[in-house]
Amino acid sequence: MPIGPEHVGRTYPSTAPYRVSRAKILEFVKSLGDPNPAYLADDDTPFTAPPTFAAVIAASAWGAMFDDPDLGLSLQRTVHADQRFDIERLMREGDDVTATLTITKVHNRGLTDIVTIAVKLDTVDGEHLCTATSTLLNSREAAE
Repeated sequence: MPIGPEHVGRTYPSTAPYRVSRAKILEFVKSLGDPNPAYLADDDTPFTAPPTFAAVIAASAWGAMFDDPDLGLSLQRTVHADQRFDIERLMREGDDVTATLTITKVHNRGLTDIVTIAVKLDTVDGEHLCTATSTLLNSREAAE
């Protein structure tokens, strides 16, 4: 049985903590080609990550959903159609962050599943940092 509206509200266990490091922030900033000095600090101040750095950690929570045999989803048949970040605080060097994924909407159209997920990013101390909301288009294999 494919994913359907009955799966809305399904929440997966939080990921292991991800340590936001200076090296990972610099790597991400370099990949963006963004020279904004706001992401860099002097030696006494922790680096601040760009807002979209949240995608790195949010994506780590996707595995539990794609591994869920009840849903019939496949990463190889999925297109990431939309992304939004609702940020409470930018991540900083030294933050230990967990990601918790919840399925928030499901629409089935023919052999296409339109799935919206919300990934809450929180510090291990319980501070809410961001919610990353994604819309995914999954193509189901035709029934034999």
